[in-house]
Amino acid sequence: MEFSMKSLFEYTDKLNKPYECFFLDVKKEWLPVQPHWHYFMEILYVTRGTALMYQNEQSHIVTEGDLIVFLPSVVHSVHAVSDAPLQYYVLKFDLGQLDSSTSFTGGNWNFSALFGNAINNEHADIYFPEEMLRSLPIQSLFDDCVREMQNMQYGYQMILQSKIRELLTWLLRIWRDDGFDTDCSFTPLAKENTIYTITEYIDRHACENIRVEDIAALCHMSYSHFAKNFREIYGQSCKKYIEFIRLCKVEDMLLFTNFDLNYISQETGYADCSHLIRSFKEKYGISPHQYRRQHSISGQDH
Repeated sequence: MEFSMKSLFEYTDKLNKPYECFFLDVKKEWLPVQPHWHYFMEILYVTRGTALMYQNEQSHIVTEGDLIVFLPSVVHSVHAVSDAPLQYYVLKFDLGQLDSSTSFTGGNWNFSALFGNAINNEHADIYFPEEMLRSLPIQSLFDDCVREMQNMQYGYQMILQSKIRELLTWLLRIWRDDGFDTDCSFTPLAKENTIYTITEYIDRHACENIRVEDIAALCHMSYSHFAKNFREIYGQSCKKYIEFIRLCKVEDMLLFTNFDLNYISQETGYADCSHLIRSFKEKYGISPHQYRRQHSISGQDH
């Protein structure tokens, strides 16, 4: 089955934090989760019931005790196979937040490169059946992650990062035993920017003063050719995409920090506070202050 990557990109399914973990008691009407893709990585661990899960052309019947990995930028979906209850943990995270280079870890652990190389790799099966994981405390790890997310005590993101690295290392060991090449974990990959990967660059640099013509040059394309191709692939102009990423970051800072608008505008690439307010109102229909009052976890206006 062929998919249009433009139409399947899930704009609303974004990370509100670098790491997210939660438990889902799936209602029948929630399924199917239609084919979609996003830039972050997603791992599901089933604790009850059975589901049919797709990633690209691969399909797996995933049942209690099984784990499945949805790699970044890869189309995936979830379908019910019966009326029986379905429960699973969901772990979402940006692989780039996990990459490190220290003498303590013994080299450069480039998780982005490792799991990027896993796409369509015959030695990196995304499906991990229960019998393969039996010796590992998988559910305990997910329970710990959910508890840290719920309590949000001091240092919880560091603990989540540690737990996710531990889980990914377990999975890499399984792949390595099956012949997967993990040497790239110690050799940073110099990936050339293309029209298909440039959004990763934009996501990381949207808060800077980046221009579309400079981004086109990174892809070795003229401005007009780049603009035309970007719109065809992603369904919007590159300028609009940059604005979208910036506003997502503004939204996150409004919800999860106490910073004022002057600081937020500086941190999200806006020339000044007035530009931020105008752009925010155009998208959300209300001011940033109103949005914070209505949606902030604390429910307070900061």
